[in-house]
Amino acid sequence: MKSSHPYSLLQILPYLGKWTLIAGLVALASGTASALFLWALDWATASRTTHYWLIWLLPLAGWVVSWVYLKVGTQVEAGNNLLIDEIHDPRKVVPLRMAPLVLLATVISHLFGASVGREGTAVQMGGSLADQLTHLFRLRQEERRIVLMAGISAGFASVFGTPLAGAIFALEVLAIGRLRYDAIFPCMLSAILADQIGMAWGIHHSHYAAGAIVALGPWSLLAVLLAGLVFGLTAWLFASAVHALTALLKRLIPYAPLRALAGGVVLVLAVAALGQRYTGLGIPVMLEAFAHPLPWWDSAGKLVFTLVSLGSGYKGGEVTPLFFIGATLGNALAPLLNLPFGMLAALGFVAVFAGAANTPLASTVMAIELFGPQIGPYAALACVMAYLCSGHRGIYKAQTVAVHKHRIGPPDGQP
Repeated sequence: MKSSHPYSLLQILPYLGKWTLIAGLVALASGTASALFLWALDWATASRTTHYWLIWLLPLAGWVVSWVYLKVGTQVEAGNNLLIDEIHDPRKVVPLRMAPLVLLATVISHLFGASVGREGTAVQMGGSLADQLTHLFRLRQEERRIVLMAGISAGFASVFGTPLAGAIFALEVLAIGRLRYDAIFPCMLSAILADQIGMAWGIHHSHYAAGAIVALGPWSLLAVLLAGLVFGLTAWLFASAVHALTALLKRLIPYAPLRALAGGVVLVLAVAALGQRYTGLGIPVMLEAFAHPLPWWDSAGKLVFTLVSLGSGYKGGEVTPLFFIGATLGNALAPLLNLPFGMLAALGFVAVFAGAANTPLASTVMAIELFGPQIGPYAALACVMAYLCSGHRGIYKAQTVAVHKHRIGPPDGQP
């Protein structure tokens, strides 16, 4: 192998300088946007909790947001899938309006009680803000792919406080079975800096304590593999159901504002019957899942509330609801598998997400960042098992199949 160290170093220095500057700007924009978003989200959640009557306005709020998107947001309505499509096949810069539209729409969804997440909002803000640098730096097509990935990693990292997972998520989510190493430096740097910038703005993330992690042994390994199987099937169910329900409602109610209105009515009636336990992010319930036994139906309740919210067009994302579903499902499985509640809740937290997003590596690293290194081996097994058992179609429709998951999977390149 030929090597010319001085020449290679001279080549890499301009690259490092350019992408350090770009990653820094992406991180500054994404970290600041995520800080503003998380502050607004805390306000919306506190307001809804204090003023119960706000839930009755959810159908009207859904109508208004969908009408605004219909008038000025049709170009960005695809959200995360638009960003992934642009990375696969760059065509035109993502409109800047994506960031304020999705921020306001998500805050409104949470203020009035929809069961949606926050990852989609942060990723869309990060990607759209990052893409505005395309013209400023006159980026080529391949470079534009990288700056979009840096925006995704910065948004994910700053909204969850998991910089390494955020960087790996952007590299892993585009295509099943393939990582984009050409973007590893900008993604890593932008994710780490965006997380630091968010904290500099005073943002604090929820802390989940997994508690005692049992020693590795034959039963604990087998139990985690069994749990990973259940987590993977749950991820498959969620992804399949959200796509099916979205398509069904679009066919039955073609007019988007009316679709959101109808979904809002269903959610309001459900809240009237069951209370607000499954609205919003559901962080208090997730914290409970790490502390003591919960009703087995909590994961099913959150799944149904989230399906109706996303299927009828409310904005936010799928990931935090997946954390809720996974943590409460792990809590329910713990006594059956004779493992601690906190440990199984932590594994479900990341593994259902791993299966639904087809990102086992990012999810494993997220577990280590959130719960400590001791959970690493178990998280790896649970996330990989969930990934293998969740099929080839995840929550992101634009995600492609580069390499199928196993020999019985579809041919490469097919979903």
